[in-house]
Amino acid sequence: MSDYILTYSKIKFFPLEPVQEDIKIEDIAHSLSLMTRANGHCSHFYSVAQHSIHCFQEAKSRGYSKREQLGCLLHDASESYISDLTRPVKRNMPEYFAIEEKLQSVIYDRFGLSDLSTEERQHIEAVDDTLLHYEFETLMKFQIFEIPPDKATEPDFSQRDFASVEQEFLAIYFSVIGMRSA
Repeated sequence: MSDYILTYSKIKFFPLEPVQEDIKIEDIAHSLSLMTRANGHCSHFYSVAQHSIHCFQEAKSRGYSKREQLGCLLHDASESYISDLTRPVKRNMPEYFAIEEKLQSVIYDRFGLSDLSTEERQHIEAVDDTLLHYEFETLMKFQIFEIPPDKATEPDFSQRDFASVEQEFLAIYFSVIGMRSA
């Protein structure tokens, strides 16, 4: 058996040896719209794509650059090819972390974000942590941080149909890069 997965667009994708040309925004949007946050322990289905959309919206409201906005939309894109592990498990699996980092780097390269600065990456991480806090507070009645981080938006954490989330993800992507959707 080969070490590839078959993507939504029927591409044989090798997650351990990713090829930029095999990375498709449609595969990312579809997969993330069907993946749940918090390993499925939310009060209702809430997808990684919804989280990514909210991260984009938060970055945009903070006045971050288009690059940072796109980085926020795509910061979990590697999960569409290798799934995700919870933070406590991931921290104890250096090999998984290395695979995820390599794949995310190739994804960022594919979408023109290979040269994100340290400051841009810190902005993306801060937005991700902000949304994590408010997702857990709303969907799990649990506060991640003792002092809630400042936020610029009021995210809607309601349950949504995956297809509408997928379409919104794609519309945002094409809007940010200045193209109409395919």
